[in-house]
Order: sequence, then C-alpha cells, then structure tokens
Amino acid sequence: MNPYLDIIIRSTAVYLFMVVALRIFGKKELSQLNTADVILILLISNSVQNAMVGNDTTLWGGLAAATILFAINFILKKLTYRYKKFSDFMLEKPEILIHNGNLDFKNLSKLDITSDELKEAMREHGVEYFKDVKLAMLEIDGNISIISGESNLKQTHYKRRKNRKNLTQGI
Repeated sequence: MNPYLDIIIRSTAVYLFMVVALRIFGKKELSQLNTADVILILLISNSVQNAMVGNDTTLWGGLAAATILFAINFILKKLTYRYKKFSDFMLEKPEILIHNGNLDFKNLSKLDITSDELKEAMREHGVEYFKDVKLAMLEIDGNISIISGESNLKQTHYKRRKNRKNLTQGI
C-alpha cells in the first residue's frame, strides 16, 4: 500500500474516533479546560501520533497527516451546516436553566450546575435574585447566558468553569 494512503486512512480513523469520543464524553467541557484536561489533550495527541503516521516520522508524513486532518475538519463543518440531522448529531443544544424566575432543577442536575455556580453567573450579569431572571441558558460553548426582565439589558460574558478550584481560568 502507498505509505501516504496509509497515513490518510490512519489519520481519518483517528480523527473520526476523536469526534465520536468527544461527542460521547461531552464537548461542553472543552470550553472550560482545566489543568487535567490540558494534560489529557497532550497525552491523547502523543498517543495517537503513531497511530496516524505509523513508522513514517518524516516531515512529509507529518504534513500528510496534518493536511488530511484539516481536510476532514473542513468537510465535517460543511456537512454540519448543510444537513440538519448531521448537525443535530454533532452539535450540542443550548439548555434552559431558568425560565421566568423558575429554576429547571432537572437540567441543572443533569448538567451538574450548582446553585452557587448559577448565582455566580447571575452576579456576572448584574442580576441578584432568581426571580429577576427572565431566561438563563447554558450555551453550546459552555457559557451561561442570562436575560433579566430589566429594560436596560447588560451584555456580559460568563464562562462556566468545571473545576471550581482553578480560579485562574479566563472568563
């Protein structure tokens, strides 16, 4: 078999595996990387390198693997935008956390969002009480968006942090 065709097949298999694995284990956490998550990503990249390029550790082998990864990523993005069913499979949906002051305890529990975390997001948006929240959503990128009932809405950005101990993460 042609060594570059072998790299293409291996790289495609690894990429598709990673897409499925991230879909199963939760993409929402990607926007809230902590130290352990970064280490995991580095170790995964190291562990799958040989699976992609095999014995070919040349510059051309690495470039072939990188090129196919970019191409597959481009194709998946195009498919996501073109086909709704594929998009529904690949992308998470926003989740309602509070509607008209009423907390959705089922979603909060399912998403492992604590009361303190929700209150922190509300404070970031300038809202003090749950009853003042018209709508709170966990967005697909891990951000919590809050719309208050006030006429002068404030635009703020609250990035949900999965690891509460790591307070140095950017918001």
